[in-house]
Amino acid sequence: MEFIGKLLPVHGYRVIRTPNLVKDYQLSLSHLYQPLIGMQATMLYQTFLNESMLGKSDITQTHHTLMNYLNSSLDVIYKERLKLEAIGLLKTFEAIEEQQKIFTYVLRSPFSPEHFFQDPMLSQLLYHHVGTKMFEKIKELLTKQNGKVASGKDITARFSDVFETFNKEKLDSRTMNSNFQTVADEVDSAKEVNFSWLETVLKQRMIPSQRILTPANKKLITDMMQLYNLATYDIEKCFLWALSEDHTLDVEEFKTACHDLFKAEQKAFIQLQVKQTAAAKQTVKAAKTESNATKRERLLERLETISLRQLLEGIGNGVVRPEELKMLRDIMTTYGLKPPVMNVLVHYALIQSNMKLSKVYVETIANHWARAKLNTAAEAMEFVQKEITKAQQRKNHQSKGYKQSKEIIPEWFKQQKEQRKQATSTKKTEEKATNQFDEDEILALFHKHSSENKNIQG
Repeated sequence: MEFIGKLLPVHGYRVIRTPNLVKDYQLSLSHLYQPLIGMQATMLYQTFLNESMLGKSDITQTHHTLMNYLNSSLDVIYKERLKLEAIGLLKTFEAIEEQQKIFTYVLRSPFSPEHFFQDPMLSQLLYHHVGTKMFEKIKELLTKQNGKVASGKDITARFSDVFETFNKEKLDSRTMNSNFQTVADEVDSAKEVNFSWLETVLKQRMIPSQRILTPANKKLITDMMQLYNLATYDIEKCFLWALSEDHTLDVEEFKTACHDLFKAEQKAFIQLQVKQTAAAKQTVKAAKTESNATKRERLLERLETISLRQLLEGIGNGVVRPEELKMLRDIMTTYGLKPPVMNVLVHYALIQSNMKLSKVYVETIANHWARAKLNTAAEAMEFVQKEITKAQQRKNHQSKGYKQSKEIIPEWFKQQKEQRKQATSTKKTEEKATNQFDEDEILALFHKHSSENKNIQG
């Protein structure tokens, strides 16, 4: 919730206290309310209470004064004020007097311990926060208006505006032990119980609905629905479970049923999270296994599935020369080469010809491959590798035969050969790459512009 502008330091305020405080109000405030609203909200209430006792109900002060009293920022004061309103300890009225915004804070007495435990919402909130043992211990240990009338529009915050109800979509394993947090900027209006449906359910079972759905029981049902964020069908199950044989609603049985249903759904939710986490780990594991596939397998998969046009787009940075595409398609059709084989051919021709596509050169390779009856990219790559190996072996054999020649070679010829060797060392290094079908180079060429070309990525 945005606080800016809703409350400013220059805005005035007055405090009005209801005429009587319950006898044990301090005990209730510290041991019953404070666990729910926190220390800061409790201190804000105590400050308001002390000001009212000093007879300042007719004195208008600024909120800047309140900031100094509490040594807190205005945003903090605003949020803590909302907690007091939602828990029922404060009502706030806003009015304009002499062109100044004035807030009237009407303090309401805390419930006595006896009445606190009779309120289903408050007692259940405390139960959730302190746990069963502490709740029972506190309950065992802890077993009344000023003539000034407030004016203006009632802007008191509701319970559902401040306190978060249980939401299965947001719960995690830590929520069970966490305190109720202010989520006025997130919580929508409270759910409404479909009492018409409950009346129908009772009538179907021949049970007098007016005897069960009393105002007190309706409030209890609404409170439990809101507290546990239950749906109408959940409430119906708990409601029917808590009906006694004499057609009355057992309040404690109903509260326990709601609590047990929430715990069961929470357990199921956590189990679902565990299963989803396990599934996610399996997905990650499968992805890692896939990523460990060899470069050759990834390259073959691309060469088998990509079209000739997509291949040229990737190589040409998204630009395809129509005459090149037409030439390649004509050659592919003429020699009956399949698209994956043609993809390998184009890669090989580009690497061997300094990224140029010569029609004569491509036709020569296509004719050779057509006679070899190659059908897949894998067959084409293996065929190329074998041809390169054979060529290298022939070259080595010829070189060896030349060295073993008994012909007498003049000294000047040897020196000239050495000079030519040094002058062309760089060129030989570059040519070395053309004597092998380098899969890394092809893969790099293929992916060079893939990040810029969505068609290739597909």
